[in-house]
Amino acid sequence: MKMITKNIFINLPVKDLQKSIDFFTALGFEFNAQFTDDKATCMVIHDNIFAMLLVESRFKDFTKKEIADATQSTEAIIALSAESREQVDEMVNRALAAGGKQTNEPMDHGFMYQRSFEDLDGHLWEVMYMDASVINK
Repeated sequence: MKMITKNIFINLPVKDLQKSIDFFTALGFEFNAQFTDDKATCMVIHDNIFAMLLVESRFKDFTKKEIADATQSTEAIIALSAESREQVDEMVNRALAAGGKQTNEPMDHGFMYQRSFEDLDGHLWEVMYMDASVINK
């Protein structure tokens, strides 16, 4: 049986919701006001891809496990594709200017280019561009 996925929601705990909204707004993301209150917001990554930024107390409503301190350990790396190398640089440079931290040196494999950053809560993000002509051979 083939699973059909219509939307992807990434749930991330944050310490300060407004600071997180300001950070991701500086990167060019928008938010769905319908799913935003003082404990959560829905960041629109693409048409069917969203990140729910939840204050830690709200995030705990969804798990019995302890919330990992993303500044000390890594559970996931969220990778986003870009349309060009310039777009990779633009997004990561915006993240760094908004208070994010560079996590790795840029990786340039010729057909693929990626850079990464850590957001205000320590979550890891990679932004990458891949030349589709290399893949479609």
